[in-house]
Amino acid sequence: MHRPAALDPVPLVFPDDGSASAIRIEGTRLTLDTVVGAFKRGATAEEIVQDYPPVSLPDVYAVIAYYLRHRSEVEEYLSKRALLHADLRRQIEDRPEYRELRERLLARMDQARVGST
Repeated sequence: MHRPAALDPVPLVFPDDGSASAIRIEGTRLTLDTVVGAFKRGATAEEIVQDYPPVSLPDVYAVIAYYLRHRSEVEEYLSKRALLHADLRRQIEDRPEYRELRERLLARMDQARVGST
């Protein structure tokens, strides 16, 4: 008997409001960015599951398959996310209180280095 293959939905949750919110793996806080980034760095699906236990192996394989089938769209999404992150980082680093904190922390690191030699 020949039965047609049942297609499982891709376990991704897309933001409803069109905001800059991240695409997440269903039932987790893990983002598409994280899984694709690990995959692009050479991690296997099994290694990704080891590093991020809330996600299941079948879901990781499904997300990787989605990435491979929709590479240009996912890469565009990742590029937009990277630009948003860079802009947010600049905004934070431009705050005077951040600069002061950073300078204090760097001074402590320098003192610790000098003290340990």
